[in-house]
Order: sequence, then C-alpha cells, then structure tokens
Amino acid sequence: MAKFTKLASLLAGAALAVSGTFAAASENKAEYTLTISSWAPPTHGINAKMWPKFTQMVEEATGGRVTTELKLGMAPPPAQPDLIMDGAADLSIIFHGYQPGRFTTTKLIELPGYEGSAEAASVAYWRAYDKYLKKADEHRGLKVVAMFTHGPAQLHSNRKVTSLAEMNGMKVRVPGGVASDVADKLGMTGIKVPAPKVYETLASNAADGVVMPMESRKGFKLTEVAKNVYEMPGGLYRGSFAFIMNQDSFDALPEDIRKALDEKVFGEPLSREIGKIWDEIDEIGREATLAAGDNAIIEASAEDQAKFAQIAEEVRKKVIAEVAAKGVDAQAAYEMIKADMAAYK
Repeated sequence: MAKFTKLASLLAGAALAVSGTFAAASENKAEYTLTISSWAPPTHGINAKMWPKFTQMVEEATGGRVTTELKLGMAPPPAQPDLIMDGAADLSIIFHGYQPGRFTTTKLIELPGYEGSAEAASVAYWRAYDKYLKKADEHRGLKVVAMFTHGPAQLHSNRKVTSLAEMNGMKVRVPGGVASDVADKLGMTGIKVPAPKVYETLASNAADGVVMPMESRKGFKLTEVAKNVYEMPGGLYRGSFAFIMNQDSFDALPEDIRKALDEKVFGEPLSREIGKIWDEIDEIGREATLAAGDNAIIEASAEDQAKFAQIAEEVRKKVIAEVAAKGVDAQAAYEMIKADMAAYK
C-alpha cells in the first residue's frame, strides 16, 4: 500500500540528518514523500552518500514534487525484500547473497576476473539485467530501479595472511553468492553474517576474517578488528545489489512523475551514480587503512594471482551453468558485461 504524505523531508546525509528533515519539508512543500528503509550503520556511505544522491536525483527529475524520508533499522538486511513487498517502506537496497536460493542470475556480476571500477561494473550490470537477466523474474512483486555492485572484495583479518595457501582452514565471514563459491575453492569455512554484524563477529573471535570491499575498512570499522588486508587484483568477488521499490507505491504516483523517474533516475542513471559512489567510498576505506598506522595491505604474489585465475575460471563455469539453467543466455550476458566494462569510459 502506498504511503505518501503531504509533508516532505529532505535527506541531507546520514542518520544525524534525519531529525532535520521535517523542518526542510515545510520549505520544500513536496507533494509526495517516499520512505526509505536502510540497514547500514548511520555513517556508512550508503546513508551518507548514496541516499542523498538518490534524493537529489528524484527531486531534480520531479521539480521538487517528490522527496524522501530515511528510516534506519526497520529490519535486518535479509528481510528487506519482504519489507518492501509488504509496503512497510517504499524503497530499499538489497544484497542478493543474503537470499540463498532466491536469486541466481545475480551471481553473474559477482564473478572474479572482471576488470574495471564499480561504476563501470554497475552500468554493465544494469544493461545485462535489462537485456537478459530480468527474464528470470527473480524480483517478481518488486520494481527494480537500479542494479549495482560494490568494488573488488578482499580478505580482511587480524592475522597477517600472505598467500592463498594460508587461507586454507580459516573461518571466514562470507555474504553468500559467489563469495561462498570462492571460499569453498580456497578451503575456507564460510560463516554467513550480515554486514552490520561483522565488527562484533571479528571482535569476539567468532571468525578469523571477512571478505568485503575496501569501503568496509571505514564503513564497518575493520581497521580496528581486522588490521591486515590480503589484496587480490580485481578482487575475490564483487557483491550484487538491487535498488528496489514497492510496486504499489510507484503505481500510485501521477503518470508524469512516474515517467520522469523512469526516464531520468531509474535504471542506468541511478546504477551509474551508485557505482561511482562505491568507488569513492572504497578509496576512503583504503585511505583509512593507510592512515591507521598499525594496518597493512599485502598484495597477492604473481604466483598466487595465477593460481587464483584458475580458481576464478572454475567458479565462472559453475555460475554460468547455474544462470543458464534459469532460462537465461548466461554466456551472452557474461560476455556483454565483460565487453561493456572494458569499453567503459
């Protein structure tokens, strides 16, 4: 059920800004307010940068007639698809790996071996989704407004890891999806823990490490509990996300607003902007690591890079077969992503 109000709120940043949104609403006098559910920590880049950028795009596209209101902690990450489908909020970001068995085609963007930024990958991902992957209808009941990926994921641990061989037997938090496939190939025991729980998981020694993108060094304070990074060029995997909207909420908007959002915000424009922001927060995470003083980044040796390329090929064949079984031309979609990323400027 759509939940629009006559009071608009301006999303200015992270949770600290939420309390000021109602004052801004009286000035903007937006006709419709879309409620956003966010599961990330208050100061994480998702809240501090992605939602504000989305709100800016929405307000500009609709001439200020539509704005947003951010709500934190409405449900844990795995519950977000059902939260939005039930209409408890209008919009959210979901991580596909948290839904084992529910999403398969989304694993295609998670494959190791792609070369390029999160921006390039997110644009290529949306194009492949729009042309091939959406035929599997894995997001049925929801309106998909963007598809995107974070940057290359690396191993973060308190114990210094200098080779792939040292990963064998480690107990590591993985988010599901291709990350789990890679962990199995490396001999790691995977523990599935949502991102907001990684700090306490490491602090309590419930895991030896985590595999996440570099932004997590700052976004989830890994510089404090995982002081070493084993970095594989191109990453061990990339994570798949969707930006989703309650279909009834969208349908309840006037036709001209729906048209403006579909043409100017949703799809490739939003996917590009979110990917661009992920590149930015990845760099912030790297800078935080270098500035910490007691953190280290160990780059994979040429020998390990060659070994991992073989592992990546095995995982790639497995995932392409899984996606093809969903009735999707998986090989064509993979080749499209790879080519679009290589050509991206």
